[in-house]
Amino acid sequence: MEVTDLIPQRFPLQLLDRIVAVQPGVSATAEKLVTINEWFFQSQTLTGRTMIRPVLLEILAQTGVVALLSMPEHHGNNVFFGGIRQADFKTDVRPGDRLEAMVTLTKLRRQIGTGHGVITCAGREVVSADLTFVMQA
Repeated sequence: MEVTDLIPQRFPLQLLDRIVAVQPGVSATAEKLVTINEWFFQSQTLTGRTMIRPVLLEILAQTGVVALLSMPEHHGNNVFFGGIRQADFKTDVRPGDRLEAMVTLTKLRRQIGTGHGVITCAGREVVSADLTFVMQA
């Protein structure tokens, strides 16, 4: 299953490289290889290039959208990032890092869903966050 089959974002805002696993309505796992050519590195100095934290949250949001839109009853709907209830950043992400994002949906009621997401890099946790999603038919 291609990323572009499930989420509406396209380059340069599509941040997921590959969907690793998806359980519709339950969870999704995706990968991102961070390269030096990413748009968010272009204005940073060569020695201080780290991924900006809102982009990490967007990676989690896109992964959560994959779990939601893979459900047959929601396929083709619009999903909006409704908010962040909590986010805990542990370490920085640099060019060359391979990220694995996993979002588990914790509640889904009508058009509103919540989930818990974690991004890891080489087995170390980078960020964890509780997210809210809003669906529109």
